[in-house]
Amino acid sequence: MTATPWGFRDILPQEAQLREDIALTVKGCLREHHYLPVETPLLEDKRSLEQAGRMADTPFKLFDDDGGLLVVRPDNTLPIVRLVSARMASGDLPLRLRYEAPVVREQPRLTGGSRQFTQLGYELIGEGGSKADEEIVGLALSSLKALGLDDWRIVCGSVRPFKEVLALANDAALSRDALKLVHANNFIDLDDRVAASGVTPCVARAMCEIPRIHGGLDALDRVDELLADAGADECATTELRALYKGLLSQAEDGDVLAGRIAFDFSLMNSFDYYTGLVFKAYAGGLPDPVGSGGRYDSVLDGAFGIATRVPAAGFAFSLERLEGATGSARAADGDYAVAREAASPLRIAVPKGSLKDGTIEALEAVGLDVSNFRDPGRHLIVSSRDMRPGGTIGDVELVIVRPTDAPAFVACGGADCGICGRDSLIEADLNLLQLVDLNYGACRFIEAEPADRAGLAERAYARRGSLRVATKYPRIAAAWYESRGVNAEIVSLHGNIELGPIVGMTDRIVDITATGTTLRENNLVITGELMECTARFFVNPGRARLDARVLELADRLAARRRSQA
Repeated sequence: MTATPWGFRDILPQEAQLREDIALTVKGCLREHHYLPVETPLLEDKRSLEQAGRMADTPFKLFDDDGGLLVVRPDNTLPIVRLVSARMASGDLPLRLRYEAPVVREQPRLTGGSRQFTQLGYELIGEGGSKADEEIVGLALSSLKALGLDDWRIVCGSVRPFKEVLALANDAALSRDALKLVHANNFIDLDDRVAASGVTPCVARAMCEIPRIHGGLDALDRVDELLADAGADECATTELRALYKGLLSQAEDGDVLAGRIAFDFSLMNSFDYYTGLVFKAYAGGLPDPVGSGGRYDSVLDGAFGIATRVPAAGFAFSLERLEGATGSARAADGDYAVAREAASPLRIAVPKGSLKDGTIEALEAVGLDVSNFRDPGRHLIVSSRDMRPGGTIGDVELVIVRPTDAPAFVACGGADCGICGRDSLIEADLNLLQLVDLNYGACRFIEAEPADRAGLAERAYARRGSLRVATKYPRIAAAWYESRGVNAEIVSLHGNIELGPIVGMTDRIVDITATGTTLRENNLVITGELMECTARFFVNPGRARLDARVLELADRLAARRRSQA
């Protein structure tokens, strides 16, 4: 055998030495603060981990000889929670624990992602409040400084404000849907769902705006203002304000630290896991965080047979991303997105084809020079710039791609932000912030069949127990049929999918249509409506937190969209 399984790789001596040096530096910082090492098994009982909290997906599951379902650990925090619950007592609190251990997580095939990576982490169990939050965040800062990374940034958020506004909405279905959309970073569909819900305007405004809020202390003021208008009784940002004040009071140079700490309330993933503070560390120009963590006070409820809540917080570095942040690793090794310097031109992935004209019109309307994009010749990247007087976006590079490729370019760091259809974002299923519906390139997703074969699909379904469907959009089609309780066999094609049912290969098709001309010319009739689709502006989450130009462009596009309403 000459190759490793996909998603895994060998580490040769030179790189292994670098990784060891990084790990020793981080562990040295933790040891100075009296964090003790622990080790947990590579395999865990799936039920035990699920009792501790929501578990990340793991690609490897196996049955023990007693029938128990085991998993290769996808995370280290939940195994440590299990260890503490089973092996320690309340008299041991507070616990300061650290670990260095590999984990394995699911990754989509053909995306270049690694399935195994190493976490350098620590957990503070049994202490809560602002002092404990300061300790957790302060340790991350100390480790980054000890590694010699001088461009680090800490971005903090909290799940409390959004929990508060969900409670004010008092609508279980809306809360479930809103959480799902926030987890998916899909703020456009969040707006639509809230608008259709019937909640009061103040609650709706808070629910839609809070996940978009970012900045300095002014961001906390805006969150409190929205919640007060919505009817909240208490301030939901008290802990973040105390954390900020505490970190600055301990800093040797408070002005420098203040410029490195920001707040961003899109940091709300793993909502049922974290209970307050959530934060990410960035360094080395990487748009992917080198580490993340937060407070998870509810996970250890009842762990020691006592009624009181056991506060807990933790943080984990990715050894691979720390390696990339030092500049010693290759630019694209699959473990993190491409690093870019802050002074580089803002890079936008722009679509060719049917969305090109609308994109030119939109970018020009918000002040960007699009002259080189109108007729780029054979150039794949063309220069642009901010034409607005006093504009802060500056130089721009337009990366010309197929709409279906735009999400990958942005998620992997090849571009900072991009434009494509909603369908391309769904099919890519990557970690992206969807911020603005641009209101052009409109089309519908439909199900269709030959007009002269009416009723055959239903009889085929009754006979074989499934519907056979041809489509270029397997993820969209599969989700729609699943939502309707229909068992569908998806046949993925890349062109002329109308031929599928015409030649008898499939029963129906799922495709997009704007005018219906192609359907009529091929004697196809619509049998179902899936969704409507327009162009969207989306961004790399890390770039949105690190580069103000990205959100400046988003704000301009959103203002243009509102002016069209």
